[in-house]
Amino acid sequence: MAKPNYSFAKRQRDLAKKQKKEDKQRRKSEGASDNPPQDDELQEIPPQTTDDEKPAD
Repeated sequence: MAKPNYSFAKRQRDLAKKQKKEDKQRRKSEGASDNPPQDDELQEIPPQTTDDEKPAD
């Protein structure tokens, strides 16, 4: 019976991880340059409070 080649499997996993990371970085950089944020997207949204958090009168 053939012995599993763990080194080869690990190398393949590492290459796949590296490729995925590069693709993600490429998409992130392309997205950032293609779609600059609009003025209305930059405004802060105030936190919403629930009935439990409101002070008692």
